[in-house]
Amino acid sequence: MTQRESRKPFSTNEEAWAAASEWGRQERMNEIESLMWRSERHPRLSSTITSVLVFDSVPDWDRFFAAHEWATELIPRTRQRVLEPALPVGPPAWIPDENFQLDYHVQRAHLPGPAGMSELLELAQSIALQPFDRTRPLWQGTLVEGLDGGRAAYVLKLHHSLTDGMGGIQLMTLVQSRTREHTPDKPRAVDPLPYKENPDASGLAMMELTEQARRLPSVVGRALTAGARAVTRPGDVLSEVVRFGASLRRTLSPPPAPPSPLLRERSGTAWRFGVLECGLDSLKAAAKVAGGSLNDAYVAALLGGLRLYHERLDAPVDELPMAMPVSLRKADDPMGGNKFAGAFFAAPVGIADPAERIATIRGTVLSLRIEPALDTFSMVAPVLNRIPSAIGGLVYERVGGVADLSASNVPGVPYPVYMAGAKVERMFPFGPLPGVAVMAAMVSHAGTCCIGINCDGDAVADPAMLIDCLRDGLNEVLSLAEEDRA
Repeated sequence: MTQRESRKPFSTNEEAWAAASEWGRQERMNEIESLMWRSERHPRLSSTITSVLVFDSVPDWDRFFAAHEWATELIPRTRQRVLEPALPVGPPAWIPDENFQLDYHVQRAHLPGPAGMSELLELAQSIALQPFDRTRPLWQGTLVEGLDGGRAAYVLKLHHSLTDGMGGIQLMTLVQSRTREHTPDKPRAVDPLPYKENPDASGLAMMELTEQARRLPSVVGRALTAGARAVTRPGDVLSEVVRFGASLRRTLSPPPAPPSPLLRERSGTAWRFGVLECGLDSLKAAAKVAGGSLNDAYVAALLGGLRLYHERLDAPVDELPMAMPVSLRKADDPMGGNKFAGAFFAAPVGIADPAERIATIRGTVLSLRIEPALDTFSMVAPVLNRIPSAIGGLVYERVGGVADLSASNVPGVPYPVYMAGAKVERMFPFGPLPGVAVMAAMVSHAGTCCIGINCDGDAVADPAMLIDCLRDGLNEVLSLAEEDRA
């Protein structure tokens, strides 16, 4: 996401726990969530988001498992499964999984050690590519032992229909502790879960049709009001229509730049993970030198790395098509769920000067955020959700495939956190590949920018070279701050 979350940190555990019980309380998926769920063709159109947390030590297993038991009791969504209506007249519902088994969702693995980051990422790739059982709650956590230095890791994967990146960070923040010590007397969930009597597929379809009939007078009333306004104030309405139409052409136009000749072959089935990291203050300082934001500097680093990758393979490009999710969350929005829109633009890969690249990205991103038609896909999603899922999936893949690169940026916690006595040293996020060649995601965790790269192994001929180039691109941007201090 390109927006920083404005929600203030919780001042007490009680505030956090109260918020946890409200996380993901919506009883139905929204239209975008429904589209991700119904269009999924695993693994080519997988909607799995993955986080790899690195601990400084091995968490106590009994505490670790008990913490998950407590969290799943407190947070209703973690014990819910998806129910599809018998007819596609509305979105799927979340209902309690009456056969919920925690030991299915929380597992343990041991790498032949001492293992490093490359071995951990190989395991994380294989876990991420395993499809979810769509009859169970859509998450899985694996504690990984055997890392060098006595460390351990946690691989958590969630289906994107559960939440976006910001909601995932909210969830992790709620269940982590600010101390190594056990927290006694934590509260238990007292509110009943939604749907005291779970509907079946036919009942859900009837409920949706009834709700639509109930909403019909309101829809007609709004249409009549809009019609009256068009009659009484035709100039204003025409101006808005023209403005929205122009924005629509910009946001739904063909690819904003020619695709890279090196990234065309894509399968979406060969995920390759890599990581980068740097100090949060250092990246902010580099952004400030060029008059940009943290997100601008992060994107500039990615584009610098892609420029170097193309140059090394004798295929330089000036631009390539890029996608960026823009957060639509407000400070008072309920926690969890998905609240974002996708923006497409021509990324300035060919600009060698990192400061100029940051400034160019700054202008582009600011203009994208004020596009009236930015959230157009949310208007189209209800139509796609009511046609055969294979067709909706094809459209979804074509939209995603417009971009060579997608990049998101989510703020994490600014302070140290722990799980079952182990300190979380790093938190690397990995997004799915909905048609793109390279998916990058960044979380700022306790003063460190943790960047996860997921690339299509069939699109990227040499993933290791790409990661090296992206690291060089990051150092290129960071050098702005070093030069400024000198």
